[in-house]
Amino acid sequence: MKRIASALLLLVFLLPAALTVSSQNEFKPFSLDDLLRKRIFAQASVYGIRSMNDGVHYTTLSDDYQKIEQYSYKTGKLVSKILDLSEFEASGIKMIVDYEFSADEKKILIQSDYEPIYRRSFRSNYFIFDTQTRTFSPLSGKGMQQLATFSPDGSKIAFVRDNNMFVYDLLTGAEKQITTDGKFNEIINGAPDWVYEEEFEFNKAFEWSPDSKKLAYLKFDERNVKMFNMTMFQGQKPALDENALYPANSQFKYPKAGEDNSVVSVHIYNIESGNTLRVNVGPEKDQYIPRIRFSRDAGTLVVFRLNRLQNQLELLKTNSLTGQSEVMFKEINKYYIDEGNFDNIQFLPDGQHFVMTSERDGWNHLYVFNMTGNLVNQLTTGDFDVTEFYGFDPDKKLFYYQAAGLSPLGREVYSVSWDGKSKMLTEGRGTHSADFSSSFKYYIHKWSSAASPTVYTLFDAAGKKIRVLEDNQKLKDKLAEINPPLKEFFTFTTSEGIELNGWVIYPPLFDKTKKYPVIMNQYSGPNSQEVLDSWSMGFDEYLAARGYIVMSVDPRGTGARGEAFRKVTYLQLGKYETIDQIEAARYAAGLPWVDASRIGIWGWSYGGFISSSCMVKGDGAFKVGIAVAPVTNWRYYDNIYTERFMRKPQDNAEGYDQNSPLFFADQLKGKLFLIHGTADDNVHVQNTLEFSERLVQAGKQFDQMLYTNRNHGIYGGNTRMHLFTMIEEYLSKNL
Repeated sequence: MKRIASALLLLVFLLPAALTVSSQNEFKPFSLDDLLRKRIFAQASVYGIRSMNDGVHYTTLSDDYQKIEQYSYKTGKLVSKILDLSEFEASGIKMIVDYEFSADEKKILIQSDYEPIYRRSFRSNYFIFDTQTRTFSPLSGKGMQQLATFSPDGSKIAFVRDNNMFVYDLLTGAEKQITTDGKFNEIINGAPDWVYEEEFEFNKAFEWSPDSKKLAYLKFDERNVKMFNMTMFQGQKPALDENALYPANSQFKYPKAGEDNSVVSVHIYNIESGNTLRVNVGPEKDQYIPRIRFSRDAGTLVVFRLNRLQNQLELLKTNSLTGQSEVMFKEINKYYIDEGNFDNIQFLPDGQHFVMTSERDGWNHLYVFNMTGNLVNQLTTGDFDVTEFYGFDPDKKLFYYQAAGLSPLGREVYSVSWDGKSKMLTEGRGTHSADFSSSFKYYIHKWSSAASPTVYTLFDAAGKKIRVLEDNQKLKDKLAEINPPLKEFFTFTTSEGIELNGWVIYPPLFDKTKKYPVIMNQYSGPNSQEVLDSWSMGFDEYLAARGYIVMSVDPRGTGARGEAFRKVTYLQLGKYETIDQIEAARYAAGLPWVDASRIGIWGWSYGGFISSSCMVKGDGAFKVGIAVAPVTNWRYYDNIYTERFMRKPQDNAEGYDQNSPLFFADQLKGKLFLIHGTADDNVHVQNTLEFSERLVQAGKQFDQMLYTNRNHGIYGGNTRMHLFTMIEEYLSKNL
């Protein structure tokens, strides 16, 4: 009954809007080449914004990565051209990848070149630019560096090279190596191992003390972590050589679900004495240290200690002179603690309090605690999730944050006082975010919606608009010329009484008397969201322009709808997501303008996992399924991510096996297309190859494509063009 009512509501609510948009201007077709190579729908942005110490000026990096310029927040006028690489051709620096000012803003650490390691890690050549003498000097001539960072007083730079920690003294020009045991695939100092980087979402594992006298760092002993091997082929090299006859073997440590992790220890190096002490993090080795952070007191290092189940977080208050520690705060969750909350823990300027986000009342909210771990105040309340904490203004005593306060589909920016009085600083629906100046006097507001590209606007802290920095008018003009189909939102209720949010894109000149094929694009992963009122223009719109109805539905487990909705998938990843996507297909099949025999589903990564699951568990609900880089058995994936939601396979074998497409290959119905990169260090090609072998032995016909030496993103050269052309042709032939 509820499902029928929702379908009628969708018909009434969406159809007139679709017809109105389509009738305003004639649609002008665009090609995949326009989309991917010419990038006609690419948005303009504001690059490399850095608030300066005075809080009334900021710097930007030009879109050609050649200039750093200073502007006034208030007037928007150019104050000075701090650096222009065209004036320093002899330096050999071709581009500014990133930059950082010293504390006195007299020196700039320039990151040049970029050699990726994994998703967040990279090596670079760093240079120091003196703004007064107008000279460059290399940070080190002994090899590329990682993570170069000024000390708070600007007198030194810490960095990592070859798994060891170094400190460069700007006054003496001396480079000092402070660890010597670093070794590839054995010991890492100052940078995370693969799984920490990927799943705890950071790449720098060291911290300066506020007084610049100490350097705390993590040491990863990964000798007991099992090795993963990837075969690397000749690839795009123009000519074969004798070394290409035998492919190379790439090896790195990758702990799969239930397997051993690195043993992580915390160390503090004393700049003045040259001594290093080891922090007491307790006797347990099978645990995680996802962050270390100095409090406002240089004598106190706070170590984040997380148990293997990831449902208990402790903050260890550590004496930086002795290394002794004690638990100052403990957070326990009956499911798991989301890794996104770690960076929301901030120590306040008074040195007596810290603020953090917690789900202790069933929604993600802001809380203030004192330094002994006692609750002082819950700053935000209500049936909504705080999605990001921006910071605290000590002068006005205001906390700034982003939340899905009006709807799970959008985001707004708010301030809240110490006593919990909140104020929304943004207006209107859509997705709003903010980048505050160091003084909190100004913020750069970023806004977009499903109908409007991103607009960057400068506001003062009270929410008064000062000026527009970038309105993407050129893109708006292009959109008006082409008139592509746009997303519209809907809600429906499943047979289990679960209300789900979705979007739909209709073909141009949509005709309600005709029957259209449907392709569902989804991700479905924990705390993710595809159904957001924000701008995007890509392959979904391209497919709609070619006659498909394109839909996306966020199933149970996705974000901004509270802990109960988000964590219902605990211990059984894929179960409810698959059920909900099948329900979405059946719902679509009941719409009068949908050809129920021509519904397909596709997704990438977790979305590929759910696509695969739907094809083997959907009992023919989907005619076509496309799975790009899918997980097909959670036993093959890394332990931090997988165990957060599933616990160890040794403790939850049924949860793993009943939700792995691998074990249901004999139930495949419909056309399945598996796509993977052979050098995917994240979701290993093992997932696709093992699944395909099960399909073969079950007598199930399917299609498969492997991309040579491509990682999880499957890009480089002509790869993306080939990939999406292939997907379009597959849908055209089979759907």
